[in-house]
Amino acid sequence: MEKLFYSISEAAAAIGESVSLVRFWTNSFPNLLKPRRNAKGNRQYTADDIEMLKQIHFLVKDKGLTLEGAAKSIAADKAPVSNSVKALDSLKRIKAQLMEIKSSIK
Repeated sequence: MEKLFYSISEAAAAIGESVSLVRFWTNSFPNLLKPRRNAKGNRQYTADDIEMLKQIHFLVKDKGLTLEGAAKSIAADKAPVSNSVKALDSLKRIKAQLMEIKSSIK
């Protein structure tokens, strides 16, 4: 069962980056990322927020866009970016499964 809210450390782990980078991107993209705050003031991310973080990660880290370029790309059209992120996630899972099979054969 999927959780409703994820901590900032869980969001960072989902994209494979540091907590400070997730915090920076949250502050840099206030119109795209709007995590709610709990009673202690900690950020709580939804699954949609994590998907947006993955898209930002893809555009900035993989495609080499600036933060401004990534924001413009997402604002222009979300579908191509989202499809690329999903394809990349699928390929990473397949690679992990193949590596697991390879290690079990030896």
